Amino acid sequence: MFVIFGASGKVGSVTATKLREAGHAVRAVIRNETQAQRFAALGCETVMADLTDPDSVRAAIKGADAVQMLCPLPAHDPDPETMMHTMIDVAADALRADPPPAVLALSDYGAELPEGTGLTLIFHYLETRLRSIPTRLTLLRSAEHMQNWGHQLPMFLDKGCVVSLHHPLNKAFPTVATQDVGSIAAELLLDRPASIMPRIVSVEGPHRVSATEVARVLSEVSQREIPAVEFPRDQWNAALLHAGMNERRVKLVTELYDAHNAGLIDIEANTTERRFGTTTLAEVFSSLLAASDADRTPA
Repeated sequence: MFVIFGASGKVGSVTATKLREAGHAVRAVIRNETQAQRFAALGCETVMADLTDPDSVRAAIKGADAVQMLCPLPAHDPDPETMMHTMIDVAADALRADPPPAVLALSDYGAELPEGTGLTLIFHYLETRLRSIPTRLTLLRSAEHMQNWGHQLPMFLDKGCVVSLHHPLNKAFPTVATQDVGSIAAELLLDRPASIMPRIVSVEGPHRVSATEVARVLSEVSQREIPAVEFPRDQWNAALLHAGMNERRVKLVTELYDAHNAGLIDIEANTTERRFGTTTLAEVFSSLLAASDADRTPA
């Protein structure tokens, strides 16, 4: 039995689907009953669990042969770092009390660094908590998700430019499509045990991109001229607060991009296997814009 936390998410849903297509039993961990029908149609067992509720997490992993674990970013929590630490502690305690033979954790590029990485530092905590569990542990560190740009594409199109926190504009950084992360996670869950534990695997897309490349791709997909513009560092905090983030979340985001721009968010040298997805940024942007257009089309 493969237990997939975050099964309704962009990564987890692909992992669950790939495992079912390969004929394996899957328990999809969901947060509400409205998500159950979709996974029941795939032939999954479904169970509701909340990563802040120890009893529900223990019930979800009972009898598992392997568990795929994540730590979601709470969208509206006033203190996201504390909430994520709580979820990690609940998950790690449950896994330690009833360790399955294998655990795959969805982590992040730069998670090996113990300080100065903002949001990524929470994944360092996740990896630290899971390392002491007696199981075959795989840490799947993914690059920045291409789909994360989806929240900003309407703004970029409205303003007529890609406003970038990645500096300088021509500096290439790793990205990956969520569906590729989900597919590779399924492959790793089915793979033979590695000889070195924990197994650390880094996944990114077919090639690295810069903010200039992001703007070029958006221009091609939208058939408009969309240049890239550096968003001045001294304006970040005020703009993010104005956009609705609270101060704690702003700190996590700005520290993350400061680390990115300092070249700290990358693969861990000499300790990681590397995998590469096949989905391009153009494919992701085309899909995101098509979905956005469909949402705006009157029924």
